Amino acid sequence: MPAPWLKAVPDGVELTVLVQPRASRTKFVGEHDGQLKIQLAAPPVDGEANAALVEFIAKKLGVPRRQVALTAGDTSRRKRLKVQGVDAAAVEAVISGGP
Repeated sequence: MPAPWLKAVPDGVELTVLVQPRASRTKFVGEHDGQLKIQLAAPPVDGEANAALVEFIAKKLGVPRRQVALTAGDTSRRKRLKVQGVDAAAVEAVISGGP
């Protein structure tokens, strides 16, 4: 059964994430209230945390940044991202695989 924060869409996946900015380092924390919790080292100022989130997800999933889009939650800690060119099984493997 897929994780509640992960949804397959026609050309990729959609992730529901909970972001904790100003952490000591950027990393996946795990599941929290049905969302993927991610700690970001970037501060929530002038879109820095959003940019850091997109870059982190793209790097971890091995896709170009242009394939990762923030679709909801621009100014919220709860965000939704769409990642093109990957499937749900690959995303779960990367995220559960650790750092």
